[in-house]
Amino acid sequence: MKKLLTCVAAMGCLVALHSIAQARSAFDGSWDLVFVTQRGTCDPTYNFTVNITNGIVTHPNLIRFGGYVARSGAVRASVTVQDKFASGSGRLSSNSGRGRWSGHSGTARCSGYWTAQRN
Repeated sequence: MKKLLTCVAAMGCLVALHSIAQARSAFDGSWDLVFVTQRGTCDPTYNFTVNITNGIVTHPNLIRFGGYVARSGAVRASVTVQDKFASGSGRLSSNSGRGRWSGHSGTARCSGYWTAQRN
C-alpha cells in the first residue's frame, strides 16, 4: 500500500509539472516596445520594456497596463498613464513583432504603429 501511495504521489507531481510547463508561452521574456505616432499631436515616440509571463503582458511600474499574447503570436494590450491612453494589437514572432495602436493624450487623438524586439 505504501508503494502504491508513493507511485500515485509521484504521478500527481509529474502531471502538475507537465501542466505548469504547458502554461509557459513561447513569447515569455522581456520585450522592448517602441510606439510611433503617425497621426495626431501625441509625443512622436513612446518606449516601454514589458514582461510576458505565460502569455500575460505586464509592465513592472505601470499598474494600468495589461495585455495578452495568444499561442499564435496575436497580441492585444492597453495602457493608461495619467491622461494618456492607448490600446493596440498586432503579432509577435520569435524575436520581434509589430502592430497598430490608437489612443489619446488629453484631448488629442493619436494613432500609429508599434514594434517589438525580444531582449
